[in-house]
Amino acid sequence: MVNPVHLKTLLEVTRLGSFAAAAARLGYTASAVSQQMTALERDTGVVLFQRSARSVVPTEAAVVMSRHAAKVLTDIEALMAAASKAQDASRQELRLGIFPSLATYVLPRILKNPAWKELGIDLRVSVAEPAQTIQGLRTGGELDVALVFQVGQSGLAWPHTINRQWIGDDNFRVVLPKGWGFRTDAKVAADHLSEMPWIMHHPGTSDAVVIERLFASCNLHPRVVAYSDDFHASLEMAAAGLGAALVPELALLHRPAGVVVLDVPEIRLARNVFALLINETKTARVQLFVDLLAETLAGLGTAGK
Repeated sequence: MVNPVHLKTLLEVTRLGSFAAAAARLGYTASAVSQQMTALERDTGVVLFQRSARSVVPTEAAVVMSRHAAKVLTDIEALMAAASKAQDASRQELRLGIFPSLATYVLPRILKNPAWKELGIDLRVSVAEPAQTIQGLRTGGELDVALVFQVGQSGLAWPHTINRQWIGDDNFRVVLPKGWGFRTDAKVAADHLSEMPWIMHHPGTSDAVVIERLFASCNLHPRVVAYSDDFHASLEMAAAGLGAALVPELALLHRPAGVVVLDVPEIRLARNVFALLINETKTARVQLFVDLLAETLAGLGTAGK
């Protein structure tokens, strides 16, 4: 098998007329060039140079081989470029829409996971609430995957061409100010919390409607002291003693010291987390990412409870 490096050296020797000049051009010693040409003659069985004490003269065979070598080397360069392009194309860009608490607590864990780098996925992320994220799937194809949640049968809708895959459940928990005298994980009946000050979702949102119906079914009539759709703000206000709040477990991963979490059997509510995928982009690698997401969420203890 002919070594392409030797062919490149042959081109320089025939072009420049000497081993020394070719060596200077290629960064070799003259001895190394001579050894390469000797090896090329041995590999091809062709005499390429007439050697004398003072000079080397390319034979007609060397000139002919040089002409063909130029084409061979060009083809090799094209081959390497095509292979490099194919490798780059094999890296799939995943345009991901994700809601804030999942982006805060789950996505960083995925990015730090050694298994992530093996997927060969370039990630582009858009953090937004589910209704906005779904629009990215609907219009113009800005996203490939949308990670969304539903609370009960809330009013989220998506095109029929979208494939929905359940990822896990993010359960809601009741939190109270620590100063109210309850211990963490104490089992408390819902009606014992009635008339207490509460921090609630803004009225009219789909989550608020579901929560209001649940509270009413439990005979729990909160005295609303604040409206907040930001769970971190709700937790901080609860820690400061303003009122009770209903927050998902993901938000409790960074709960402040001033709150306790209760077990209220009548209040069983979860954010069902789904991956919405455009069917034509559901490749094996995208599925691996979704599986890794589900595994990471389950590892946080929020899935399937």
